[in-house]
Amino acid sequence: MLYRSYGKTGKQISAIAAGGMRLPNPTRHEKGVAIFLKARELGINYFDTAPFYCGHQGENILGEALQSMPVSAEHPTYISSKCNADTASEFRKGLERSLVRLNVSHITFFHIWCVMSPEDWQHRLRKGVLAEASKAKDEGLIGHICVSTHMRGEEIEALVERHPEIEGLTVGYCAMNFPYRQQGVDAARRNNLGVVAMNPLGGGVIPQHPKAFSFLRGSGDPDVVTGALRFVVSDPGITAALVGFGSVQDVVDAVNTVQNFTSHDPARLQEIRDAIKQEFNEMCTGCGYCLPCPQGIPVPQYMDVYNHVQLKETKRDLNDRLHFHWDLSASGAAKCIRCGLCETRCTQHLPIIKRLQTVANIPPSS
Repeated sequence: MLYRSYGKTGKQISAIAAGGMRLPNPTRHEKGVAIFLKARELGINYFDTAPFYCGHQGENILGEALQSMPVSAEHPTYISSKCNADTASEFRKGLERSLVRLNVSHITFFHIWCVMSPEDWQHRLRKGVLAEASKAKDEGLIGHICVSTHMRGEEIEALVERHPEIEGLTVGYCAMNFPYRQQGVDAARRNNLGVVAMNPLGGGVIPQHPKAFSFLRGSGDPDVVTGALRFVVSDPGITAALVGFGSVQDVVDAVNTVQNFTSHDPARLQEIRDAIKQEFNEMCTGCGYCLPCPQGIPVPQYMDVYNHVQLKETKRDLNDRLHFHWDLSASGAAKCIRCGLCETRCTQHLPIIKRLQTVANIPPSS
């Protein structure tokens, strides 16, 4: 396993981090526990979860797995969790609930979760969330104060520059959306913060289109998933790629991507970035933060179809995606009343309204 320094914390974490969002069957904890134990066996030492993951069972499942993980000062296990409360008192309650569910007395990396905008951040500051996190750190309940955010790169940069007490970030970063976050990642590196990249495979879009993203593969990459993860981990500002595991085999495959790992040289990395900016920037990763829509429009499903528009698929393929994959009609996208709520919530700041119009105008394949 490849390990890297998590910023100024002095901790070495695995370049592949284990995510708890996509664990199978929340009613069968043993399956998720087996995944986490396999990850630890293969050298992963950073385990990320949150209160709402895996049908609200993510923290409980990780807590069970931790009871069977080896305890070693030489090979420590690090826990990451989160709280999205916007007041100090609720943040404290959320932290205490996480400690109970995880069955631990200390969470290594605890995140102020899902910061969507500078206004959202300022609101939480005024309500004392960061101050409460600092208090919890002083009490030994938190090892390091982190922020999980979907803001733009320049907004992340401002947050990092103004708050030296923050020691790490979790940000959406992959070959599809890196231009949104690069400025923030670079700022984190300058300030010696750890950065964990969530959704490094674009929410599954990249592996679903290996031909379109084949340019990500290097000469030694067996598949596009390896190439996509190598692209992320090659960025000098990224500490680890956070991969959501749905099976033990997913763990094995992800760990294999960093065996005998070599980063892209700067010229190759820039070549890939240029290709992405030209062809594949601004694709929706399906996070769902745009919902709910007051018109009941399933926005992420329609944005998935628009991804396929960007991939220049035929009208037959687009209609097949609508009808057979999502059981939708193109006309359903025309229900949009342009209220703009989805765009204010979008973590990637995509022009959703315009894209819904495009999908609504997809001609029938017959």
